[in-house]
Amino acid sequence: MSQRDNLKRLLAPRHLAFIGGRSMARALKRCAAGGFAGPLWLVNPQHAELEGVPCVASVAELPEGPDATFIATNKELTLQAVAELAAKGAGGAICYASGFAETGAEGEALQRRLLQAAGEMALLGPNCYGLLDYLHGAALWPVAHGGRQVDKGVAVLTQSGNFAYNLSMSDRSLPVAYMASVGNQAQLGVAELMDVLLDEPRVTAIGLHLEGLKNVPGFARAAHKALEKGIPLIALKTGVSQIGAELALSHTSSLAGSDALYDALFERLGVIRVSGPVSFMETLKAAACGKLPAGPSLTALACSGGDAGLIADYAERNDLPLLGLEDGQRAALAGVLPDYANITNPLDFTTAIWGDATALQAMLDNSLNSQADAALLVLDYPDQASGERPQCDLLLQLFCDALQHHGKSGLVTSAFPELLPASARDYLHARGVAALQGVEDGLAAWGRIAHYRQRREALLARGESALVPLCPRPLAAGEQLLDEWQAKQALGGFGLPLPRGCLSTPGQALQAAQDIGYPLVLKALSSALPHKTEVGGVALNLRNEAALQAALDDMRASLARYAPQVRFDQVLLEAMAPAPLAELIVGIKRENGFALALVLGAGGILVELLKDSRSLLLPTTDAAIREALLSLRSAPLLQGFRGRPAVDLEALVRAIRAVADYACEHAERLLELDVNPLLVNAQGCVAVDALIRLGQDRGDNHAS
Repeated sequence: MSQRDNLKRLLAPRHLAFIGGRSMARALKRCAAGGFAGPLWLVNPQHAELEGVPCVASVAELPEGPDATFIATNKELTLQAVAELAAKGAGGAICYASGFAETGAEGEALQRRLLQAAGEMALLGPNCYGLLDYLHGAALWPVAHGGRQVDKGVAVLTQSGNFAYNLSMSDRSLPVAYMASVGNQAQLGVAELMDVLLDEPRVTAIGLHLEGLKNVPGFARAAHKALEKGIPLIALKTGVSQIGAELALSHTSSLAGSDALYDALFERLGVIRVSGPVSFMETLKAAACGKLPAGPSLTALACSGGDAGLIADYAERNDLPLLGLEDGQRAALAGVLPDYANITNPLDFTTAIWGDATALQAMLDNSLNSQADAALLVLDYPDQASGERPQCDLLLQLFCDALQHHGKSGLVTSAFPELLPASARDYLHARGVAALQGVEDGLAAWGRIAHYRQRREALLARGESALVPLCPRPLAAGEQLLDEWQAKQALGGFGLPLPRGCLSTPGQALQAAQDIGYPLVLKALSSALPHKTEVGGVALNLRNEAALQAALDDMRASLARYAPQVRFDQVLLEAMAPAPLAELIVGIKRENGFALALVLGAGGILVELLKDSRSLLLPTTDAAIREALLSLRSAPLLQGFRGRPAVDLEALVRAIRAVADYACEHAERLLELDVNPLLVNAQGCVAVDALIRLGQDRGDNHAS
């Protein structure tokens, strides 16, 4: 049986085994109390029974190989148990013990032995809290947990056992189908779990609490599968600082830190990124029922002007249009509501009809009879002692009935998070209505989900999500920096437009200039001089021989003063480019073990000041390049700013494609690349400077 088949057994177990002491006896009893219907076995060679649970003396004596096993022994006994389970034909095992790869070289060696012992058996961990499976009542978990069995819900994958524990104990009524703490991810990681969970139709969304990704290509394949199936992925990514500390020569590296590359990965795959635990929880709740809204527009209802004002503010902030009421709706609502009601969207239906089922139903039917994609009700429950909760329950029931009658998605949120009690949340989730807590967090969460479907369709049409990102490995020591001429020739071979130019020497420059023509640009050429301007190695707009000769003399003197180690024996002569409509930077950022990224941004001398850039992981598509360009803050310069002509956007996309193609072809060796600036106008574009740094992976020292 394959590892994938065994993972399916682990996630839909018919029988469970626990290996360990009293804590495992208690864990077994929690499974029985939580609704697990299959056989439960406790393996312990030292006791006949623990906590009233009879023990099996060894794995070999189990009636059959269990589908799922929780191993809570020390690391040496864990290794033995895994080998015995694999021999017994078990499906999967969760290794709770620490002391493996997270501890250093000795632990890494032990972890390799653990993997070898597991064979094709699915293995989660080691060094992990385990798996909570609320679809089947299988809590492979060492301590108490706060969840309960569900018919459907979200899956949460986290690299923190404590985060998983706290989430299970939270008072937010998130319907959880699965929660896994992945630990060291020695065998099964986020990508492998996602892939199989997406085959479970009762999983409505997947939440990811990540410190980093070990398997970017596998994650991308699974995320694309989620996009095709329409299953939202919500990610809380921690650790936003730079992963690498490589010395970077290019401007690109300053524009695209590691966190920007995670943004690029998530953007490419439609992953919804959130900023903290509350937004993570509420966004998952917005998707938990599996009824995604067709779009972002809302009909919104509240029983006070204050709440209606909050709705208006947060709806606008989250791009949730509030469609205007039609004349017929206004007239019908005016017949139900008092004269002082503000009949608009959001509707303040007042408390005058509070508890009046007939009036409330008429109000809801007329309000929801609209073209809006979804309906929102803001409702705060008073304290139980007030005696007013039955009226709130009535409104919830009628709201859910109206949603069903009109075929709309819906959500209910409270103005204050604590004023939507568990009984109301449970009722709403049972009716397929999102129960969100806090109007600010709730509308932000709904906004993320409400825009998901349209974004999904656009991403699938763009095609980029189906491409598996390149994941470059670290290179051996040694590198080669190409001089500007070499870099341009390498990129020109892939189609990057270049100025008319030639390689020459200071002594032959005047003669070579006759073939180029004036005005021209003179540059000192050396791989030891990646940044020439600072040391006087560039002279622009030279209009005749006298200007060229003077520039040669000045350049020789400046280099002798500021860069005496650089030999002034080669120069680059190029035709002076016409004034551009815009200057761009096009670069490549390498993040070993993660991605090779194409970085686009406002270029020239202000590149790091403006920091107006977008990153696309490679390989990419022309459609993605075009969208990234038009999403820059400086995009108006490309589209005819203040009456100026628009640039040749298709020529610009082709030029950027040339850089991307070069990078993909040289992915094994390319460390960094800059084209800055790429000058763009209505006639096309031209690359006036380029930098390429290559690693010495294969011992060769040339650019192909």
